[in-house]
Formats: sequence, structure tokens, C-alpha cells
Amino acid sequence: MPDDSRRATAAPPECKAAAVVDEYLRLLMIPDPDAARTLVAPDLRIRFTGGRAMSDPAECAAFNAGRYRWVKKRVERTETVAGGTEDETVVYSLGSLYGEWPDGTAFEGNRYVDRYVVRHGLITRMEVWNDSAEWLMVRAGLATL
Repeated sequence: MPDDSRRATAAPPECKAAAVVDEYLRLLMIPDPDAARTLVAPDLRIRFTGGRAMSDPAECAAFNAGRYRWVKKRVERTETVAGGTEDETVVYSLGSLYGEWPDGTAFEGNRYVDRYVVRHGLITRMEVWNDSAEWLMVRAGLATL
């Protein structure tokens, strides 16, 4: 009987999809939208904070450049929805943002949740939520935390 203990096993589809999302975020936070673009489908649809529609990683980088002096994501965990397949897997990235506001004031602990749809190894949909708008309202004296 052959020894199967050394047989390589393929990663489950949800692990592959999570790895695509993690690498995409790493590239987007450099920011390197050209490299990030290699991980997205041509028909990518992005819904950014505030309901902003986008279709390219460069639009995300440009938006962030206008809102922050610089910003990075501290990924706390990447979760996949049960039942993912090679055809489609839903992946969530959760964590916090840190960086500087345009005036140079540092911040950290700004929560975010991103939802991705990965089809055949490429991101086809990205939805982004974070606390930045709330934090900006507090800075403007329009709200309290």
C-alpha cells in the first residue's frame, strides 16, 4: 500500500481566495495600483465608503490620497464565507486603519470591513466600510465618539 502521508494537497478554494485578497490589499496599501490590477477581473466593481462607485484600484488609491496624507490597513483577520468554490468565494477582510490626516495628525484604530467576491482567482467585487467619516465629523465638531 502506498504511503499517502507525503502527498501534496491542493489548498481549498476559500484559502486561495483569501490569499488573493490579502495580496491585493498589500499591493493597494503600498500603493501599487498597477500590481493590484493583476488580481482583479476586467469587470471589477468597487463600492467605496459613502457609496462611491469605482472600477479600478487606481481610483481607490486616488481617493485615499485625497482623504489621508497616508493610510495603511492593519489586517486583523481574513474570513471566507462557507461554501466557497473556484467559481465564487466571498472573503471579508477586517481590521483597522492607521496613518495621518491631511494636516499631519496621526490616527490609528479606525475600524474597517471589506467584502470581496473572488471568481476564478480574480476579485470581481469590492465593498469598503470604515469609521473615517465618523472620525472626520468628530474632528469638525459635528459629532462625538
